[in-house]
Amino acid sequence: MGDTTTARGPVVVTGLSAIAPGGSGAEEFWRLVLDGGCGLGPVTHFGTDGFPVHVAGEVHADGTLPGIDPRLAVQTDRWTQFALLAGEEALADARVGPEGTAPYGLGVITASSSGGNAFGQREIQALWSKGPRHVGPYQSIAWFYAATTGQLSIRHGMRGPCHVAVAEQAGGLDAIAQARRAVVTGDAEVVLTGGTEAPLSPYALACQTTSGRLSTGTDPERAYTPFDAGAAGHVPGEGGALLVVESRDAARRRGVDRPYGEIAGHAATFDPAPGAGPAGHDSLRRAVELALADARVDASDIDMVFADAAATPELDRAEAACLAEVFGAGGVPVTAPKARYGRLYAGGAPLDVVTALLALRDQVIPPTGPHVRADPALGIDLVTRPRETPLHTALVIARGYGGFNSALVVRGLT
Repeated sequence: MGDTTTARGPVVVTGLSAIAPGGSGAEEFWRLVLDGGCGLGPVTHFGTDGFPVHVAGEVHADGTLPGIDPRLAVQTDRWTQFALLAGEEALADARVGPEGTAPYGLGVITASSSGGNAFGQREIQALWSKGPRHVGPYQSIAWFYAATTGQLSIRHGMRGPCHVAVAEQAGGLDAIAQARRAVVTGDAEVVLTGGTEAPLSPYALACQTTSGRLSTGTDPERAYTPFDAGAAGHVPGEGGALLVVESRDAARRRGVDRPYGEIAGHAATFDPAPGAGPAGHDSLRRAVELALADARVDASDIDMVFADAAATPELDRAEAACLAEVFGAGGVPVTAPKARYGRLYAGGAPLDVVTALLALRDQVIPPTGPHVRADPALGIDLVTRPRETPLHTALVIARGYGGFNSALVVRGLT
């Protein structure tokens, strides 16, 4: 955590992007979310015979990504290509680039859950089927967690702080928090941050199924139903979001009068190791409480919560219990739009932050979806249809497989 204000003012978001199943581009994605559209469907990138999972959230089902230079496509995994597209949108939205920025003033901090799975699988298959001469030179870097940060840095001349956070879905918030810290300390003037994910390949899906948390449902409308009595796991999806953050004073000097909002507070915690302490929601609650303290807000100041929404009975109960202890039973509206496009791992939490900022802009809480019916036993106020209401401050929660917890507070600016 760190003080959100310095001589440079609060840290604000001046550019947004979105790459998601059913809606690419921030505004197109936002319309999909408000309309309750479904971006889930049968897996088409590869055959799922032998896999228990048959529904996913795919971006461009034919596998192509318009706008990617073919020369760059052969050097990068799909996850990095998503980030390249998102980076172009976010930087254009913020109207920022190397010009007018100090030589080391522009940074990039991203999150990744497992790197370039499809690229790595393709090269390993070539190794075993054809021999080492058929493994491309980019295998050594394209799969690596930091490949996206590196490609963005090269493409946009980002010579300032360059990092990657690896903590599954929680890492998406941790990356944004690192970006905020870089601005607060003066290590960077502007940081491109967030995360993307491309977890839909045979190898990647095989790894995910070992968690036991994936839905085996075949109906896209009911395959992913967090906080529902019938919740039986999440649906994986691909995509994510990148954001541009800088100090409010710097944004004003550049002529940005209306940033999307402020990154007001953050905290991260870890669950006890198995057998080292009681399981439950204490660590998650602590992350939420510390994030509120970092933002200098009370629980009563939070107008909506974007839930982690694991969609397994045990994890949903733990998150609901955390919210009840912090906000009171049913004390705050809770939403999980990801139920309509999938859990995007490291890309999911940044996309939730984008959604929260657009919700603050338009004063409407986006829905979890009309096909999710909140289990009354959980005692949460789950938003299933768009709800227009005065909004000023939002909380985004993200948990990562392995015990990572992260919470981020964003608020609108007047």
